[in-house]
Amino acid sequence: MDVPRPSRRRQKLVIKGAIIILAVVAVSAAIAGLARLEPAAPTVDRATVWTDTVKQGSMVREVRGTGRLVPLRIRWITAPVEGRIEQILLLPGMTVDADTVLLELTNPDLEKEVSDAQWQLKSAEAELECSQVRLQNESLDMDASLARLKAQYDGAKLQAEVDDKLFKDDLLSEREWKLSLAKASQLANLIEIEEKRAAIKRASQPAELAMVKARVEQAKANYERKKSQLASLSVKAGALGVLDQWNDDVEVGRQVNTGMALARVSDTKTLKATIEVPEVQARDVQIGQPAKVDIGRTIINGRVLRIDPVANEGTVTVDISLEDPLPNGARPDLTVVGTIEIERLEDVFWVKRPVNGQSDSTANLFKIDTDGNHALRVPVRFGSSSVSTIQVLEGLDIGDEVILSDMSQWDDFDRVNLK
Repeated sequence: MDVPRPSRRRQKLVIKGAIIILAVVAVSAAIAGLARLEPAAPTVDRATVWTDTVKQGSMVREVRGTGRLVPLRIRWITAPVEGRIEQILLLPGMTVDADTVLLELTNPDLEKEVSDAQWQLKSAEAELECSQVRLQNESLDMDASLARLKAQYDGAKLQAEVDDKLFKDDLLSEREWKLSLAKASQLANLIEIEEKRAAIKRASQPAELAMVKARVEQAKANYERKKSQLASLSVKAGALGVLDQWNDDVEVGRQVNTGMALARVSDTKTLKATIEVPEVQARDVQIGQPAKVDIGRTIINGRVLRIDPVANEGTVTVDISLEDPLPNGARPDLTVVGTIEIERLEDVFWVKRPVNGQSDSTANLFKIDTDGNHALRVPVRFGSSSVSTIQVLEGLDIGDEVILSDMSQWDDFDRVNLK
C-alpha cells in the first residue's frame, strides 16, 4: 500500500522562514547590544594640554591689573594775570626747575598800572616827609611861644615883687600894685594853658604821622603787587620736574585769563602705579596690602595707596605706592602690571587655576590615571581663587594630576585617551 509523502516545496518554505526569523532576531539583538555600548574614548595629544598636580600647603591669593605709572605730585601752571601769549619757550618732555620760564606774556595795561602805582608811592612818601617837617615846625613854634610867655611871666613876677615892696612903703598906689599882681597871675595862667595845648598837640602828632605812614605802606604794597604781577608775565614752572604737556588752548598770540590752566609739570622722581582691577576682585583689596609692580621686567615692591570708591566699566582704579628705587627709563605713562597680595591661606589643597575654574564653584576636570595614558572626568568643588591658583575643596586629593586646558570639545565623553 502506498503512503503519501509531504511536499518538498512546502518543507523548503518552512526552513527558509525559520532562517529569516532567526536572522531578524539576531540583527535586533546586535542592534540592542550596540545601543548599550558606550562610544569609544577619543584620543588627545598630551603635548597639546596643560596639566598640574594638586598640592597641599600655603596658597597666596592675588589680584592683578594693568595700568601705568603716574606722578605722585602734579602741578598745573596757571596764568597769574591776564595777558597775551608772546612766546612759548619749552616743549613737552623737557626738564624744568622752579625758576625755569615756560612762556612769556604781555599786558600793556599792567605796565601802565605799575607806573601809576610807582608815582602814587612817591607822592605818599613826599607827603610823609612834608608831614614830618610840618609837625617838627609846629613843635618848635609851641616851644618858642612858651619860652616867650615864660620870659614875660618872669618879668611880670619880678615887677610885682618890686611893686609890692613899694606899696608897703606907701610909694605906690594900690591900683598900680593890683595891676602888677594881676599881670603876673595872668601870664602864669597863659603858660599853663599853652603847656596843656602843647601836650595835646604832641600827643596827636604820632597818630597823624601814622595815618600818613599807613598811606605810604598801602601805596608801597600796591606798587609791589603790581610789580610782582608784571614779573609774573614770565610764567615759571615753580617746581622741579618735567613739562608733561601744554594746554590745547596755549598758542602764540592767544589771550589768556587769570587762572587759566597753561601747562602741567610732573615730579618724575616720585611716581606711583595706577592699575585697573576687575570689580568682582576689588572687593577684597584693602589699603596697605603688599603689592608688586612689573616695570619693564623689573619687579618693584609697593603697597596699596588708594582705592577708587567708584567702579568704571567693570573695573576699579587702585593706586600703588612704590617702595623700591625706580629702574632707568621709568617715566610717566609707562605701562605696568601690578599684582596685589590679598591673603595667605595656610594648609589647603590647591592647583593652578584651570580654564573653567571660578572661585566658590563646581566644575568638571579630567583627572589623569596613574598610568598616564587615560583621563577620567571628575567633579571638583573650588574655594578661594587667585590670579593663577585656586583652592580645591572636594573631588581631588594631593598628588592628583588634572588637565587644566579647555576640554569643552570632549563634553560628551567621560574618558579620554592620552598619547
